[in-house]
Amino acid sequence: QVQLVESGGGLVQAGGSLRLSCAASGRSFSSYAMGWFRQAPAKEREFVAGISKSGDSTVYTDSVKGRCTISRDNAKNTVYLQMNSLKPEDTAVYHCAAIKNGLWYSVASYDYWGQGTQVTVSS
Repeated sequence: QVQLVESGGGLVQAGGSLRLSCAASGRSFSSYAMGWFRQAPAKEREFVAGISKSGDSTVYTDSVKGRCTISRDNAKNTVYLQMNSLKPEDTAVYHCAAIKNGLWYSVASYDYWGQGTQVTVSS
C-alpha cells in the first residue's frame, strides 16, 4: 500500500511559479515510477509528467514542456513538480500517482492516487 498526499497548490498570477510536492507513505516508494496528472472542471484527467523509479528518466506532455520539471527524492519519499510561467489554462486539481507497470500517460495504469491539490492561475 502506498498513500500519497499532495501539497503546494494555490492561487498565482499568470507568469508565476508553484512547486507541488507529493509525500508517499510506506517503504516501497522507490519501486514505483510516479506521475503527475491534472483535472480541470468538466474535463478528463490528463497526464502532465512522469518520472522513473530512480529519477533518471522523465517525460512531459507537450503543453508543459519547458515550463515544468518533475523530480523525486527517494530518501524523502517525495516527488515534486516545479511549474514556471504558469498560464490560466494550467488551472486544475493536480494529482500525483504511483505506477508499477504500464503506460505512464494512461490513468488506468496507475495503482495509487493522491487526493489532489488545487492550482488556480489568474490572468
